[in-house]
Amino acid sequence: MSKFERLTVLDEMWLHLEGPDTHMHVGAVVVFEGPAPDYEEFKDMVGRRLQLVPRFRQKIHTVPFGLGRPIWADDTHFNLEYHVRQTALPAPGDETKLKRLAGRIMSQQLDRTKPLWEIWFVEGLQDDRWALISKTHHAVVDGVSGADLMTVMLDLSEEPSEIEYEPWRPIPEPSADQLLMEALGERITSPAELLRIVQSAMLDPAKLPNRVVEAAKAVGSFVGGTLDLAPPSTLNVRIGPHRRFEMVHLDLEDVKRVKNAYGTTVNDVVLAVVTGALRRMLSERGERVDDIELRAMIPVSVRADADRGALGNQIATMWATLPVRIADPVERLKAVNEHMGHLKGSGQAVGAQILTSLGEYAPPTILAQASRLVQRQRAYNLTITNVPGPQIPLYATGRKMLDVYPVLPLAGNTTLGVALFSYNGGIGFGLLGDYDAVPDLAVLAEGIEKSIAELLTTL
Repeated sequence: MSKFERLTVLDEMWLHLEGPDTHMHVGAVVVFEGPAPDYEEFKDMVGRRLQLVPRFRQKIHTVPFGLGRPIWADDTHFNLEYHVRQTALPAPGDETKLKRLAGRIMSQQLDRTKPLWEIWFVEGLQDDRWALISKTHHAVVDGVSGADLMTVMLDLSEEPSEIEYEPWRPIPEPSADQLLMEALGERITSPAELLRIVQSAMLDPAKLPNRVVEAAKAVGSFVGGTLDLAPPSTLNVRIGPHRRFEMVHLDLEDVKRVKNAYGTTVNDVVLAVVTGALRRMLSERGERVDDIELRAMIPVSVRADADRGALGNQIATMWATLPVRIADPVERLKAVNEHMGHLKGSGQAVGAQILTSLGEYAPPTILAQASRLVQRQRAYNLTITNVPGPQIPLYATGRKMLDVYPVLPLAGNTTLGVALFSYNGGIGFGLLGDYDAVPDLAVLAEGIEKSIAELLTTL
């Protein structure tokens, strides 16, 4: 048995999705009360806790000729200072400068020859605050397991947890020959890998095992069969490499008041608020908004409680209709509530998870092709994700964490991503847009604030 862990099918697909203009990292802008700790003190804290998340000292090795999925292996040249980076905002360090810095950081790909993460330690934020800007490749961690990682990097009280330092002894990195031999050995002994080699060797689908054929059809059906679902929109043009970032903070209690008044869910209110903001933004672009409905891709967790805290991707997808055409905020909320109720009963997320698991039997060439099709998709107009976080204050080196604004990646022709994270009585919206295609990202941010205000005035 190999001592190295292979990437899952979904994790590998994030690698295939990445390209010169598509950066497949998730992240966050996190704001803390000041004064900022000493950089060396902060770096030491991170270094001590890395032993609790070994993946963050591992890098990806690919198998020669694509004969197996890549593996995780210790980086024997791991350098903590490369990953924990120090910077400062020019005075006055306002949030405009912080957002501009976040946009530039999110515009740069992670180096695949190293562990796939960075933390930028940002000093000089006004009002006696400091910030962290984090980046982690989607192949490492999805949003839910990322939230669980905060319990490792952060503390429950102002008194930092004492973690005894254990010297790290990396396992030597594998050679290309070793990776090749292990992959060939797995193909012979593993039923799933045996099906891979049969499919790769035989070009006639009629001669392939039924399960392999069905897996290939499922991948093609999921990617190709939904290409024309989303309506045309200026939100969907080819992206470039550069990004804009905006932050919005809402009071969770305000959202709950609306939810309780109209018998919906917090997620319904959030989607209705984003829909109202999209209506404002598109209207200011001069688009007709009274007869359109946008389609959002909504990642949902399928992680079992027993798996919480484990790294890797355990997410599926739902496709939600956003009724931009409805001008009245209450009617818009009711329409969202009805639609989401239907989606939850449809088993759509479960179906997406099954499709992903079937990908275990597909050869790497099919995974790569499916990823390229996803980049050219027209199945959705934007991505929205809502990750629940802890409703108690957390601390880093004794400093209280104030706000969290998450970041989603953009891919292909999707120019806008909306990510939410609830924490300690608030909801932080992180809005990431293509720099050239979404110059009006601030209009969307303002629209979110106005949309919740509209709903509150109806109570």
